[in-house]
Parts: sequence; structure tokens; C-alpha cells
Amino acid sequence: MKPKKIFLILAAVIVLFGIWYFFLRTKEQVINLTTEKPVIGPISTSVTATGTVQPVDTVTVGTQVSGTISALYADFNSTVKKGELLAELDKVLIQSTVDQAKANLIQAQSNQTYQEANFNRQQQLFQTGSISKADYDLALNTLQVAKANVNNVKAQLRAAERNLSFTQIYSPIDGVVLSRSVSIGQTVAASFSTPTLFTIAKDITKMQVQAKVDEADIGNVRTGQRSTFTVDAFIDDTFNGTVKEIRLQPSISANVVTYATLIDAPNDDKKLKPGMTANIIIYTKEVNNALLVSAQALKFHPDSSLSKKYEIVPAPGHKKGNGNEGKGNQKNQAKKPIDGDVVANPTAYVWVLAGNKLLQKKIKTGLNDNTHVQVLSGLSENEVVVTSASGPSAGTPTAAASSPFMPKRGGKR
Repeated sequence: MKPKKIFLILAAVIVLFGIWYFFLRTKEQVINLTTEKPVIGPISTSVTATGTVQPVDTVTVGTQVSGTISALYADFNSTVKKGELLAELDKVLIQSTVDQAKANLIQAQSNQTYQEANFNRQQQLFQTGSISKADYDLALNTLQVAKANVNNVKAQLRAAERNLSFTQIYSPIDGVVLSRSVSIGQTVAASFSTPTLFTIAKDITKMQVQAKVDEADIGNVRTGQRSTFTVDAFIDDTFNGTVKEIRLQPSISANVVTYATLIDAPNDDKKLKPGMTANIIIYTKEVNNALLVSAQALKFHPDSSLSKKYEIVPAPGHKKGNGNEGKGNQKNQAKKPIDGDVVANPTAYVWVLAGNKLLQKKIKTGLNDNTHVQVLSGLSENEVVVTSASGPSAGTPTAAASSPFMPKRGGKR
């Protein structure tokens, strides 16, 4: 055979081998395990809610008499002291009532003086027998009516003077004016209800948040629990508070039942302002030094493909099968907590990597925040826990996602 033909045959073989090696050959896929060691750290369960920032104590200042606003001495954001003059009403009409009552009092007192003198004369005549008993009784009755009339006019005068004092509006507390509802020249009528002139916050360095907690979460909320919240005005700042009160009166909106929960919020820097919307987190349970593993570790289950590289050892009491030993025990595993609920010492299983072995461990779990799980027993800090595997059919860390809008395949029941 000629060397040229031999060369062509060798070239063709090399080309075919290259095509097979790079394009047709089934490449061996490597299975990689993702592992972690348990860590010590804090874990908590919480409840989220929205609410409104408001002062701890507010006072509405009104007027008991009708009239026209003649002067204002306080405005929005004014800092006022207890007893400080805030506003005045026009005094002309009420002052006239006071003057009229004073004149009536003078008239009644003069009539009383006259009737006392007349009674004294009638009494002397009656004692000498010059007048009848009827005339004496008439003089006595007239005197008593005059005295009663004096007392009546005095009461009217006191009421008029009191109403006159009501034309001056004073602050009942130390605080800050949140709102002013009137202006100079405006007429206020107090015939049926007290008009609101000012709203004063007692102390804006002590605020509170009124949170709306859903009925599904309110069972886990207790007085004294720690809380944090943010407001849109200071999105990078986190404010701390404490649950102070859970009000029993429910609020129903769009068939959603919520309960008002008051949270203390110190406001020494006065960043918080009344009416701000707060996004609140209430920590229902907290553990500071807990042994933690990823929640994903509880969902990992090896299959038969890992048995080629690792020896799969199920937990005592589990039969070694096709590598899916953990799947048959889902009923015994911890149920996923809903809204921070925790099942007392539930049982769960994790897989630990020890050399070329995958060991299934039975553990007791506590708090679960859906990211980490508290391990109460069955695991140590030095063990290596498998959380997931990459490769062909390496394991089932999570269930395959499916679209809720796609039709379901039929199957046997």
C-alpha cells in the first residue's frame, strides 16, 4: 500500500475519533455536593404588620361658648406651656351679659333693702295689734322673695362671668400644637357640640405606633415583646419599640379582621412625626445562641446516582433502599411553620457527609424562620451537613416548580 493512502486512512481515523470524542461521546458528569457546618447564632420568628405613628397622648382644645375669634397666640408646631393663652373670642356680647347681670343684682339688692325695712315696720305694727296677721305674712313673704331674687341674680352673674372667662382659651397641658382649626375672624358655634380649635400633643419625644395585626398572627403577639419598624421618610433607619397594649376591639375591612396593637416608640431625636406609615416586625420568639442549619438541608434527599460515589447510610430504623430513604418519613418531619408558629420539638432528618459516606441523622428542631432551623439535639457543630447536590439526578433539594396556570396531568388515584 502506498504511503499516501496510509496517510489518508490515518487522517480519516483521527478525524472520526475527534468527532466521536468531542461531539458524540457521552461525557461523564461530575456530582458535586454543597455542604455546610452548623453555626451558633440568633434565630427568631416574627409577625409583620403595618401601622401609623402617633403621639402617646393628645388633647383636643375647644370652646364652651360661641363667638368670633378675635386673636390667636399659637400656630402649627408651637410649643406651649400649661395655662398659656392660645386664643381669644370677641367679648362684647358676653361682657354685655355680665354688665346686665351686675345691674340686675344692684336692683335686686336695693329691693331687698327696701323689703327688709318694710318688714321691720310691719312687724312692729303687728306686735302692737295695728295690722292683721295677713298683712304681716304678706310683708314676710315679700322679703323672702326679695332675698331669693338676689341669690338668683348672683348666680346669673357668676354664670356670665364664667362664660366671659371662656372667651380666653388656655392650654391644658405642656406640649406641641399639632393642628389649628380656626383663623382670626372665624365664628365658632358651641350650641350643640364643642368646636375643636387646637390639637396638642403632650410629648412628641415619646411616640407610639398603632399596628394593625392580622387575626391569624395576633395569637402569637404578647405584651412586652420586642419590635422594630421603619418609615418611608427614613428608610435606612430602624426604630425599636416594645408591644405595650393589644386592644380587644377588632377592625373589619374587606372581610379582613385586624386588631390594634400599640407599640412604644422612643423619639428623642424627633425624627418620627405623627401620621407616618410604619412597616412593623414583632418578634414573637427569639433565641440568641442557637445551633443553626439551613432550612434547605431538611429538604435534601440523595438518590441512587450518589451511591456510585458515596455509601448511603440511612438513620437507624430506616431501610436502605434506592437512595430515597428520607422521603418516606416526611410525615415525621417538622411541618413548615406558618406565620412564626413552632411545633414543640419536631423530628426532622438531615444528611451528614463523613468521608465517602452519607449518613442520615435524626434531629430535633425548634424555631424555623424558613431560612435557618434551630437544632435542639442530634447534631454537633463539627459535622458537615449536605444542603444540595448538583449533577444528573444527584438529589432532590426542593420540589420541581410548576406553573399554577398550566393544566395538571391526569393520574391514578
